Parts: sequence; structure tokens; C-alpha cells
Amino acid sequence: MSGKLVGVDVGGTFTDVFVLDETTGRTEVAKVPTTRPDQSGGFLNGISQRVADLSGISVVVHGTTAGTNALLERKGAQIGVITTQGLRDVLEMRRRDRPRTWGLRGDFEPVARRDLRLEVPERTLASGEIRTSVDLDAVRAAARNLQEAGCAAVVVLFANSYANAQNEREAVAAVREIWPNPHVAASSEILPEIREFERFSTTALNGYLQPEVAGYLNRLEQALSSGGFEGEFLIVQSNGGVMGVDTACRLPVRTTLSGPAAGVIAAGYIAETAGFPNIVTGDMGGTSFDVALIAGGQSVLSPQTSIDFGMVVRAPMIEIATIGAGGGSIAWVDKGGLLNIGPESAGSDPGPVAYGRGNDRPTVTDANVVLGRIDPDNPIGGSLKRLDVEAARAAIDTHIGTPLELPTEAAAEAILTVANSRMAGAIRLVSIERGFDPKNFAFMPFGGGGALHAGAMLHDVGLARAIVPRYPGVTSAMGCVIADMRQDFVQTLNQMLDDLDETALSAHIQNHHDSGMALLDAARSSFSRRDVEIELDMAYVGQTHTVSVPLTATIENGRVTGPTRQQISEAFDAAYLSAYGRLLKGGTRRIMNLRTAVIGRRPKFDLSAFAPADGGTVDGALKGHRQVHFGDKWHETAIYRRLDLPVGAEIGGPAILEQPDTTILIEPGLKGTVDTFGNVLIEAKETAT
Repeated sequence: MSGKLVGVDVGGTFTDVFVLDETTGRTEVAKVPTTRPDQSGGFLNGISQRVADLSGISVVVHGTTAGTNALLERKGAQIGVITTQGLRDVLEMRRRDRPRTWGLRGDFEPVARRDLRLEVPERTLASGEIRTSVDLDAVRAAARNLQEAGCAAVVVLFANSYANAQNEREAVAAVREIWPNPHVAASSEILPEIREFERFSTTALNGYLQPEVAGYLNRLEQALSSGGFEGEFLIVQSNGGVMGVDTACRLPVRTTLSGPAAGVIAAGYIAETAGFPNIVTGDMGGTSFDVALIAGGQSVLSPQTSIDFGMVVRAPMIEIATIGAGGGSIAWVDKGGLLNIGPESAGSDPGPVAYGRGNDRPTVTDANVVLGRIDPDNPIGGSLKRLDVEAARAAIDTHIGTPLELPTEAAAEAILTVANSRMAGAIRLVSIERGFDPKNFAFMPFGGGGALHAGAMLHDVGLARAIVPRYPGVTSAMGCVIADMRQDFVQTLNQMLDDLDETALSAHIQNHHDSGMALLDAARSSFSRRDVEIELDMAYVGQTHTVSVPLTATIENGRVTGPTRQQISEAFDAAYLSAYGRLLKGGTRRIMNLRTAVIGRRPKFDLSAFAPADGGTVDGALKGHRQVHFGDKWHETAIYRRLDLPVGAEIGGPAILEQPDTTILIEPGLKGTVDTFGNVLIEAKETAT
């Protein structure tokens, strides 16, 4: 069904909307304040800003922070745990790590209280042999106790269920007979993978999120339906793919970092289309600065992520480094007289001091306002008519200038210097510290505030150039529209390569293939093609850490033939050599896990639709001039309407390009050039000859 495709990304400060009309190719964007505590208000308000009739929408794709916020703020549901005798404290013991590396003190409270973690008799060995069948009467009694204690969800965590899930399946069936809602899950359903803590943690966090995320998504789905929407509602996963609402309600743990992942997907597509396969992305919203690296057009997927200390999620996620350095991050001076930025944020309510909503502590946005980099009469988002510059100056003087004995402008510059330093550190973390030379990468800033700091990142990190997309403030929402549908599966094999049963491996891949294809078939999306990607986690015997070994399987008429032992051997050698520089000759190789991704490639729209209309001129886009502070003095700075600049336009710094969803700052010594897709390329001016 043709119609409008709508992407919605809910951030800490703003909710962003990207609308693509499949028939005309026309795009529209909107940015509205995020509503708290129920984000659905901003979600629906944002869509209604651009689409009056919801029946004309064919697909809505949502990048959500509901799960992430529930984890970070510890606002999930009260959950109960039913586990094997002797294992109730696995969630609390973790890997015997500690919050502070150099101290013996630190507090950690698992998402399930100890009195709500109940043990039952059962035992499955690592070989898959069932030594003790599960006591179903004990399971039912435990479930009743947890229900009476007020638990909204229950998870079943049995030892070695990855090797044989029979006891877990029987226990879950018994619980579901008496549990009053669908929030019941077994670890073998969520993560059938070796290593108890990671499996237990991922499953427990999934249960912790289920009532919150499922309730939120169901409210959205009902509200859309009430408005006349009859299309498909999809949710972005942390791996950059999308899934249906039913799957998201069953596996909410896969939505953590959903919004930032969508931004990385869009950034990669924009950059590669423009001829830049190597980029570092920087998503600067109101609360955080999220950084990811894309090399050769491929983003890095991490098999495991710690959302916070002790909260480990074992699921494929785009590798994103996040720091508290968003536009709303609060600047403060500590007891030692050092200037700090974040992690506390003013968010959208009350927001920066300049918003005039009751906050009196200065933020990064306030510093940009005071220095003239943000037009107080033209704030992004459209929810405010004017920013209060004097209030921002007073807050900076009181909290930063006076304690550090600095004049207002110097204090504001100091705030930006510290913020930029923190952002540069995050970029070095994903580039230099992982063996990538920043000179070979471009920087793509997006989010509402990213383009204000592009020049600083070029100077501080040594990146080649910056690419500012056509609509940087809604890039994550655009990524929702671009993202493919993806389903990930994992199965622990724990076999020596020399003993591998090739037929059994093919059977596992076939099972993953069939399950993934069934989910794609159930979707109402159209796909340009379907792909199946497989990889094995492998290591030499005696090693703890594995390497990911990508492989191919032959698929004909839906029947799968997996790779041979010889093909696996050659692929492992190549992957291990690339990771460590040498092989361990004579070492015995072990296959730990099989991972399969079934991907439905969704059609991509032509980015040439973003090209500026013919007939525009640089002079015609000029709005005027104003004083903007750089370094230690004010500069007369040209102000342009960014969306009116023609292809090939070259703007020398200092200059500011304004548009409804962001502000682009071109610092002295830099220039900006508009390419054929409407991107602005920022780089150093040529050296005069």
C-alpha cells in the first residue's frame, strides 16, 4: 500500500518526525517537545503537525527511549524470578565486578529483589542431560507467591537451559496457566546462549521492561488506530533493524538504544550516498552525545552492552558510546574549582535557562545562546517564540563566572571548551583507541545541537571534514524510515571444530532461517530482497574471549546448506589473524555460538530529493549579520537560510546557517560547501598561494 512513511524518534528533549510521501517523493519534518512522563503525547503531537489524516499513512516506524529510560531511571516493573536451587544470587553476584575499580565500596541492587527470587528443584547438565526433572508443583507455588507479592512479570532462569530447554519450557507452561498477564518468559526463549549471568541478566531485564514498554507501545498503537491509522507500526531495534509491535512487546530489551541506532543507520546511508564510506557519527540531543563509527559503509555491532553497572544486555547492538554532553547538560563547578558538564540534564522540562521555564542552572545551549551562536528570536522546535538571553547570562555569571572569576563570555566559552573536550574524547574512544586514524574519517553531526560543534571536533580530533545532512535535527527519525527489518537468532553449539556435525549445523541455520522468514512474511512491509547472514563465535580451547567469524550458507528453494568444516577453518584463521596478528599453530579450535540474522531489505528513497531547488543564490539565502563570539572576541558573522542555499554554494567562516531543526556553525578558518544531495561539507579553507 502506497502512502506516507513516518519515522518518529523520541529523545530526551525533542520528539522528531520525518515524513516521506512515497508517491511524490516529498519529505517533511517536525520537531516538538518530548512529553513527560508519558512520551506518547509528544509522539502523536509530532505526527499531527505534518499529517492531518492518519489513514493516509502506510507505515509508522518508531525509535523509542522508553526502555532505555526505564533501565537508567530504575522505573521498570516489579518482577519475580523462578530459578534453579542454588542460583538465586547469580543476578547479584554478576561477574564479581565492582562499581568503582579502585575501591571496595559500592552499591548494586538487581532489578529483582532477593525475596522475589525463588528457587525450585530441577537440574540440567551442561551436556543437555536432565539429571532432575523440574518440580512443577514447586513452580506453581512459587508463581502464586510472586503474584501475591505484587509482581507484574516473572522470568524463569534455569541452569544450562541453553543446552536443553525442556525443564524451562515445562516450568513456563505451568506458570502461564496461572499468571494473569502475558509477561512470562524463559531464558531459553530470550537468549539460548552459554554463560549464566549474561543469560540471566538479559532475561531479567527483558521482564523488567515488558510491562512498561508493552503498555507504552499498546497505548501508541491504540491512539494511532483511533485516529484512523490502518497501516503497519514498527519499532526500531538496537541492532539498527526494525520489528513489529508484537515482537517488541515480547522482546523489549532489544529496544534499548533504539533511537541512537536509527540515527547511525541514516547517517551511514547519507554518507555512503555522498561518497564517504568512513564516518564518525555524533548525535547531540538535549541530554546526551552519542558517537558511533562506520568503516567501509558498515557500522560495528557489539554482541553485549552494559546499560549501567551490572545491567548487562547480551543482544546485538550498534556499538554506540554515550556521554552526558547534550544541549541541556548542566554546567557546574565542583568543590575543587573544576568546571564540569553533565551528566545531569535540564531536558525539555524545564529545559535550559533561556527557555524561561524555571531552571536557573546554565547548560551548553545557554552558552551557545550567550555567545550569539543560536538566534534567540528563532529557536528550533517552534515551541518557544524567544529565548531569554539575559537570564542565560545571569545563570552563567552566578554559577560559572563568579566561582571561576571569569567574565560572562569567557565563562560561556569555558563551558563549550569542556563540552567539546568531552565530545572529542568520545570520538577518540571509537576511533583512535580502536586502531582507526581520524584523518581517514569524516564527522557527521546530527541531532539538534551537533552541527554547532562540528568545527570544534575537526580541530580537536583531526577528522578530515564534517558532513552536515539536509535535516540533521531529525536524522534519527529519518533512520526509522530507512531501517531494514531484521531478526537475530543465537544458539550455543559448544563443539570442537574437528568434531562438528555439519548436518546438525545446517539444521540449526535452517531453523533460524525458517523462524526469521516467518516473521518477515507476517509483516506487511514490502522488501527489495531478503538476506541471511551467519557468523560463529569461535576461540582456541582455553581462551575466554571469542572472535566473530562471518560465513555464508547456500540457500536454494528455502533449503539451507551450511558451511563445511574446511570453510569454517579458513574463515576462523582469517578472522583471528585480523584481530590478533598471528595464529596459534596446533591450537584446537572451538565453536561456541551460532548467530543468524534474517534481514528484509526495505526500499530506500532517493536522497536526490533533498537537493536544493534550482534558482537559489547565496545572496538570496543571506538573512543578515550579527555579532558572534569566537575565542576572545566578537566577530561580524553572516547568517544564511540553509535550506535556500543552492548546490555548489561555498560559505566562508565565520558564518551561521539556520534551519527549523538545527543551527550550523562555520567557524573562522573553515568553509562550508553544499553538495548535490543538500549536505553541507565543512572543512578547512585552502591555504592561500
